[in-house]
Amino acid sequence: MPERSADSPVRALDAAYYTDPARFERERDRVFRRTWQYAGHVSQLEGAGDYFTFDVHGRSLFCVRRPDGAMAAFYNACAHRGHEVVSGSGNRRVLVCPYHSWTYELDGSLRAAPGADRVPGFDPSCISLTPVRIERVGGFMFVNLDPHAEPMESRYPGLGAALGEYLPDLDRLRPAFTRTVIERCNWKVSVENYNECYHCRVNHPTFASGVVDPDSYRIVARGRMLRHATSSATGEAMSYRIDAGAHPRALEYRSWFLWPAFSFQVYPGNVLNTYHWRAIDHRTTEVTRQWYSVGGECPGALRRLAEQDADTTLAEDIRLVESVQRGLESGGYRPAPLVIDPRGGLESEHSIAALYAWLHEAMEA
Repeated sequence: MPERSADSPVRALDAAYYTDPARFERERDRVFRRTWQYAGHVSQLEGAGDYFTFDVHGRSLFCVRRPDGAMAAFYNACAHRGHEVVSGSGNRRVLVCPYHSWTYELDGSLRAAPGADRVPGFDPSCISLTPVRIERVGGFMFVNLDPHAEPMESRYPGLGAALGEYLPDLDRLRPAFTRTVIERCNWKVSVENYNECYHCRVNHPTFASGVVDPDSYRIVARGRMLRHATSSATGEAMSYRIDAGAHPRALEYRSWFLWPAFSFQVYPGNVLNTYHWRAIDHRTTEVTRQWYSVGGECPGALRRLAEQDADTTLAEDIRLVESVQRGLESGGYRPAPLVIDPRGGLESEHSIAALYAWLHEAMEA
């Protein structure tokens, strides 16, 4: 991170932060493998024995619902000789490794190993799958590969309560519409773009005039979370219809970005959607945009809103971040100061400075 004196401006990061493959590999270890990462939604684990596999930066994992209803997560590696225990998704009464049929209970403990009764000193009670820390916010499951990491409430204080305030049906929400895109940029370019609205008026006319009121836009850092807050667009300017009297917060927009790669958004009308960033390599990022409704129904109004967002804000952001990446790789980029207004507001990049600080902390830990 660039050094500065107390009265000098914060400068943007050097291009190497976004273009160096070796730096990206260090970030995979120091950022993504030591922070809370989105795993999936509880709707993927409706019954005991339901499971699904996923990946956290090269680490093969799976989540499963235990008979007591609790969610568990494990490294997807048999304790015997490392074969993956499960693949894809499905339901299992017990977990049987397909290599040598070692069998595990849904809590990860070893149930049986063929021939082990003939091995002196073999104690199955001392053998299990390796667990991974897992926590829930509403119906959203997050894992952390660092066994010593702080709990989510410490990193993202008040998140669950805030979501409940805006989404009274949070526990009944299910995915209704999903869109995944590839952005040809470093993950930090995309995350930084999301976390400032300095560019919104010029580049997101539908969002900045037909969804939110940009004049009231504020971003506040708390823990390792950035909360975006504004009111909705007004009157005929609103690009979709909402029932203003249906909820006390119906005319507000909120977003909670969870460092480093996930965000909850509540659009006016109390419509939940999420962003999930997956850094593929130093210049490729997969972004999944998901919209939710009670029971997972996707009525025409929700689909139209999701498609409007994809055709405007999401498409506009892809053009922006890919242009930034090309500029960073041009060889002529020289970092200038960030625009940080002590009063906050739309034209302030204090949120970017917060992201820099969190990145620096992670890389130096």
